[in-house]
Amino acid sequence: MEIPTTLKHKPVIVSENYENIDGRSAYHSDAKGLSLGLAQWNDRGKVDISAKVWRHTGEKWSRQSEELPIHRVIDLAILICRAKRYFGEDAYRYPGLYDPQHPTLERIGLQGDAMTVSVCTQNPMIDQDIKLFSQALSEDDELLSERFRTLARLLRDMGY
Repeated sequence: MEIPTTLKHKPVIVSENYENIDGRSAYHSDAKGLSLGLAQWNDRGKVDISAKVWRHTGEKWSRQSEELPIHRVIDLAILICRAKRYFGEDAYRYPGLYDPQHPTLERIGLQGDAMTVSVCTQNPMIDQDIKLFSQALSEDDELLSERFRTLARLLRDMGY
């Protein structure tokens, strides 16, 4: 299925077979494609690049398709990597998988400030939810690790 090119997001680089590799939903996903392109919110004279997940209901392109600025996609990747590292290296040290007195995991320097990565202690169900999150990360380890290795290889190849 070809990603539409007549909508406000203007695809430039696409993956039109994303439904075949969409994690646990592979071959049964409504996420039919990914694209990098010109953002739909661009103003005259200002151009931003965005990433978009294209969803299709089987009948039409879905309004649930998501468009994100490209830096947010990378920020999400950073957050995912930090969470994966925490649950692989540190969480087991705490009976509830985190220290309620020190929920901040790290401040990662970005753009002259820092992204604070913390356990969300405002979540009233955090004690149950963090266990479910950890279990899901563990169950998806093979799926995620393949992607982490690919990302690491590409970053090394790019000189990072």
